[in-house]
Amino acid sequence: MKLLLTLLLFIGLTVTPLTAQDTVTGSPDGDVSLKLEIERAIAKGANYLTGQQDPETGSWSDPTLPAISALAISALMGDPNLDLNEGNPAAADKGYEFLLSNVKSDGGIYGKGLATYNTSLSIMALAQSGNEEHLPVIAKARRLLINQQQDFDKRGETDNLFDGGIGYGGSYAHSDLSNTHFAMEALYYSRKVLADTEYDESNDFDLDWEAAIDFVSLVQNSEATVERIGEGFGLREEDEGGFIYFPTNTKSDQIPIKGDDGKERTALRSYGSMSYAGLLAFIYAEMDRDDPRVASVMRWLQNNYTLEENPGMDAQGLFYYYHTMSKALAITGTKELVTPEGNQIDWKKDLALKIMSLQGQDGSWFNQESNRWMEDDTTMVTAYGMLTLQHIYRTL
Repeated sequence: MKLLLTLLLFIGLTVTPLTAQDTVTGSPDGDVSLKLEIERAIAKGANYLTGQQDPETGSWSDPTLPAISALAISALMGDPNLDLNEGNPAAADKGYEFLLSNVKSDGGIYGKGLATYNTSLSIMALAQSGNEEHLPVIAKARRLLINQQQDFDKRGETDNLFDGGIGYGGSYAHSDLSNTHFAMEALYYSRKVLADTEYDESNDFDLDWEAAIDFVSLVQNSEATVERIGEGFGLREEDEGGFIYFPTNTKSDQIPIKGDDGKERTALRSYGSMSYAGLLAFIYAEMDRDDPRVASVMRWLQNNYTLEENPGMDAQGLFYYYHTMSKALAITGTKELVTPEGNQIDWKKDLALKIMSLQGQDGSWFNQESNRWMEDDTTMVTAYGMLTLQHIYRTL
């Protein structure tokens, strides 16, 4: 029995589009042509990833970071030309063996650390396997993620800015939006995979979703956020609705401004990849499309649309940005974006062509301008490139 077909993880969450545009851009013939180009690019990427797998361990890249192998597995399992009736690709099955070898006694799936990040992406890969033997592993890994949610109130503190969120784990325990949205994604989909099985514990033990959204809302730039973070902070108009990485953010993302009273303030710069991650967190929490926080981030994303950089971060995290963009816009059914000037953007075609133009002759991708957040790792970035194209493909 298949737990859920690969499609579940990529288009299974269907919600009302967050924008009002309902006109499909392009022609059916154009979609067919684009789909064929995407199929070829994904196939080249799959060949590259298969060739990069360690034949002994089944891992990719750094074996102490199972998340990278999990991304590679997800990219291979999401190939639109894959015939699941013929079984999983051999490289994927070998990769699953590697993931299982990293299961810890606490249920997490990680190497030397970064438990949340590694476990979240490993759950997503395992949920695609179609293997019932993976169900108890997924269930136990869910518990690890839920237990990572911060609640400093239990320690006698009140209204801690990191409450409700999730961090990397270990010495990097403080909450951040990236890990929080990855965990929310893994918990959302794994709950569906485990539904109606003996391993479904969601009615008795689950994430405090309300607290998670409270944290996510706190890293969205708004007047309410500024008031809650505290005195000395302000809001730039161009940042409103966008997201930051964690409350108060790093110094490099703090921008000095002057308040209406002439006093110095600190503004927190919004940026693209985290803004799409914030939108995804809202989606996984099943928030209403009319919620003003959802509308606000959609305005920021449309106002800052570009494929030339990760808005606010230049080339840093560029492929993470492409990946979160394609995922968020695909699963919300967003057909077009509209610029402040009123121009309609066929984001699917634009993004697909951009990604394919960056693919190397060997089928790989990597960030040629910045190695921050490991975007010089060809396995990870090739997986990002393939997943981005897969999200687009299934909307055409």
